[in-house]
Amino acid sequence: MANKSTSSSAKEKQETGLRELYTEEDLLSSGWEYDTQAGFPGQDPFTRGIQPTMYRGRLWTMRQYAGMGDAEESNRRYRYLLAHGTTGLSVAFDLPTQIGYDSDDPMSLGEVGKVGVAIDSIEDMERLFDGIDLEKISTSMTINSTAIILLALYVAVAKRKGANPRKLSGTVQNDVLKEYIARGTYIYPPTQAMRIITDIFAHASEYLPEWNPISISGYHMREAGCTAAQEIAFTLGNGIAYAQAAVNAGLDIDRVAPRLSFFFNAHNNFLEEVAKFRSARRMWACIMRDRFRAANPKSWMLRFHTQTAGSTLTAQQPEVNIVRTAIQALAAVLGGTQSLHTNGYDEALALPTEEAARIALRTQQIIAYESGAAQTIDPFAGSYAIESLTDELEAKASVYLDKIDALGGMIRAIERGYVQQEIQNAAYDVQQRIDRGESVVVGVNRFAIEEEKPIPIQRVDEELERKQVQRVRALRSRRNSTGCEAALRRVRDAASTSRNLMPPVIEAVEKSCTVGEISNALRSVFGEHQETVVI
Repeated sequence: MANKSTSSSAKEKQETGLRELYTEEDLLSSGWEYDTQAGFPGQDPFTRGIQPTMYRGRLWTMRQYAGMGDAEESNRRYRYLLAHGTTGLSVAFDLPTQIGYDSDDPMSLGEVGKVGVAIDSIEDMERLFDGIDLEKISTSMTINSTAIILLALYVAVAKRKGANPRKLSGTVQNDVLKEYIARGTYIYPPTQAMRIITDIFAHASEYLPEWNPISISGYHMREAGCTAAQEIAFTLGNGIAYAQAAVNAGLDIDRVAPRLSFFFNAHNNFLEEVAKFRSARRMWACIMRDRFRAANPKSWMLRFHTQTAGSTLTAQQPEVNIVRTAIQALAAVLGGTQSLHTNGYDEALALPTEEAARIALRTQQIIAYESGAAQTIDPFAGSYAIESLTDELEAKASVYLDKIDALGGMIRAIERGYVQQEIQNAAYDVQQRIDRGESVVVGVNRFAIEEEKPIPIQRVDEELERKQVQRVRALRSRRNSTGCEAALRRVRDAASTSRNLMPPVIEAVEKSCTVGEISNALRSVFGEHQETVVI
């Protein structure tokens, strides 16, 4: 990995680490070499992109993260987005679905369908994708602790619709480590959660060859307040943990690594963000080559989805968020993303309206078809500023990775609260600068207006929760209860042994077992995780 110093003659002027001026001296003094630190697109170390032609060959997948209320409501939004040019679906699930509770569970009261779609059973999943050809559309599902169940539901619905599972393409997030770090929708202890993940890896490598079985996410850590360098380090640190878990489970790294995918945040500092993506690609190539001895060049490629930064959106003057999102999206494109979601301008207030979602999608389309950004591969290569920033971020991220290794690896670092504490400290520093007015947030601590005009916001019909509760109860009353209980018993038996969990979970969802019932079957064997408190 590059670990280059930069010219000491330039003054540090911003908290982001950017300097007033970058010159040729910054590269010459560090011994920067084109072949080893930049190279050609599609070639090791992939700094300039993982494909030789990048967007001249194929544009990034344009996704819009969506899901609300029940399956019918979300299906209408998916059809709307597809009709307006989105090229991939991205499913948001409600909180009960994320943490393994059915809609009629007392724990779900008031949360059904609020931050995403409520999915309890195979019938809900069928309604969610009604009229959508699953062989022709790529689907990303943002789900972690219950990822094995939602992936099983997707496969089962595809089979019912006559689709070939081997032709299914998409991603299941399945990144539980970042849940312990920054988000909190975990269920099981880390060891058992990692076992589930490696079972998904093994099953997908054999039966779902076009499917990405994990999306290793720095997004939520950045939303929690980490820096760009921390986002790189902690995301790749999690990637190392997952790759090592696969190797420990007896899986061939060159079968697993080519289907690993990543998920990054596109934040406000434009140049730093472009450099961040280039740095992460170069570091991952080195990690796969040197640490894991992967022989297949496809194993060295860091493929990633990007979402613009929700934490930067403001409730004040929300229309200004359109500009923020456009700048962040352009950084992701110039950084070489494979897939992109652009946030709706109203998301600081509520789930996005159709208008907000359409404008967010049009933002991507303007970048793709009008800006010229897709016509030249990595146009910033050789820039004094970008190449210096790429090296600087790599050096800072490498220090964190060395510290994590010294602590015994990412899982141990999480259990000790190291990663969480580093993010909390960074978030506190950022907020202090905002509070002191040193960092400007347009419309909040500068350029505010006295009267804000109201804008229409998306509201979830409260009646949908009652209807969803009725549906899941009706399903239980008419299904084959004996077959369901037998299927749940096989899930528990598999969890108690080393057998792969995917086949019994697929059988369980096909027998109309619910998300909550399957989660509880696993809870009965694995237990639940107790959070490490970081003060």
